[in-house]
Amino acid sequence: MLAKTYGGAVYGVNAHKITIEVSVSAGTKFFMVGLPDNTVRESRKRVESAIKYNGYKMPRIKTIVNLAPADIRKEGSSYDLPIALGILSASGQIQAEALEAYFIMGELSLDGILRPVKGVLPIAIEARKNGFKGFILPRENAEEAAIVNNLDVIGIESLEEAITFLDGSMELKPLERDTRDIFYENVNHYETDFANVQGQENIKRALEIAAAGGHNVIMIGPPGAGKTMLAKRLPSILPPFSLQEALETTKIHSVAGKLGPNTSLIATRPFRAPHHTSSDVALVGGGGNPQPGEISLAHNGVLFLDELPEFPRSVLEVMRQPLEERKVSISRARISVDFPANFMLVASMNPCPCGYHNHPDKECVCAPGIVQRYLNKVSGPLLDRIDLHVEVTPVSFDQMTSDRPAESSDKIRERVIAAREIQTKRFAGNKSIFSNAMMNSHKVKEICQINQAGKILLKTAMEKLGLSARAYDRILKVSRTIADLAQSEDIKIEHLAEAIQYRSLDREGWAN
Repeated sequence: MLAKTYGGAVYGVNAHKITIEVSVSAGTKFFMVGLPDNTVRESRKRVESAIKYNGYKMPRIKTIVNLAPADIRKEGSSYDLPIALGILSASGQIQAEALEAYFIMGELSLDGILRPVKGVLPIAIEARKNGFKGFILPRENAEEAAIVNNLDVIGIESLEEAITFLDGSMELKPLERDTRDIFYENVNHYETDFANVQGQENIKRALEIAAAGGHNVIMIGPPGAGKTMLAKRLPSILPPFSLQEALETTKIHSVAGKLGPNTSLIATRPFRAPHHTSSDVALVGGGGNPQPGEISLAHNGVLFLDELPEFPRSVLEVMRQPLEERKVSISRARISVDFPANFMLVASMNPCPCGYHNHPDKECVCAPGIVQRYLNKVSGPLLDRIDLHVEVTPVSFDQMTSDRPAESSDKIRERVIAAREIQTKRFAGNKSIFSNAMMNSHKVKEICQINQAGKILLKTAMEKLGLSARAYDRILKVSRTIADLAQSEDIKIEHLAEAIQYRSLDREGWAN
């Protein structure tokens, strides 16, 4: 007898339909075919135990389980439930006419209790795309799948519950969620706020400019100056998620298994802060079955690299292409996948190994040449992709104890949104540019026009401060963003002057 169940396999951030065919016939032995990995092969023992524990029998005659299409590798434990139901149906132990109307996924414990799986959201989208009535899955994953409309999401706790639902002896109501309500209830609910930061007004201003133009930023300062604290608050001033962005980000976190239990939709911009011991694969993604890395988990949000020079150079260099192309392409012998990686890079570093170079009160104890050698750990090509270099100084006691209220993230965000709206109109006809930071050299020349006085100022600054040639376009991009924040059509002298000060690491002799 032949039975079919259906599930999904995730590749990249999308899913493909998998047909699980089970044949029970005369003969002996159990066969599983269709390029299953070791985890899928091991499902036989879990399935057998779960079937017996719930009072059914594992067939002792020839059983063939085929995972089709047979040329795509199947990985993970999420095929346990559809395999078990297929075996019970093919052996005539259950009558489940509704079996082929549902996508079914879930990992079985030895007693038949279901454990959650990852990648549920793209699989639910694939189920709806293929016209299935619903999706049967572990209850802990139901909230995640329920944000897909026009699909009956049935959350269950055990193999027995799945059987009684499919044979009609128990009724389970589909979990229904209004995606828009969930989104609007949680959007912009951040635990951190700039209102809690006393002093550091110049750093807040720099981060506001970075948020307004989508610019990458690096903060250089001594230990305890507040670099990490300020970086963690950057997502709170970024423009709110659109529903499409929220769904994109949730899908990536679903594939990576980073969504918490009973979590449905990510409605706030992600903030990822990998440790400096992270490998290049952990950062950009990869593996035998490619999984998203930290830069993809930061998609539509912020990637924070603390103590930047402590990261291995090879790890930092792999970010150069994603910073330009806003995606990561990972190729293997059998598969090639693209992960989105449109993130803002925020980095922080001490100015030297001891941390006190250029400190107003403490003396640097590093030997001559050590500071420059420390800075050289960050390559020029990577610095070339960072628009703002900000020097962070310690907060004085008077500033820390001041009763003067600091500006809240909500007020700063209003100005950022207004500046982004100007950029949306400016780049309305260009599908590859959404913010000032994305402009190429041609667009910079076209859009960032400056008058004669501005040219003289910029020329003088580059000569006097010893700014490198790569600083030229960056200064113009940042000055365009500053003008947008000021609601100015033209780039004025004061906008250029402010942009010039954000090129610390380009100045000759800064490390001396």
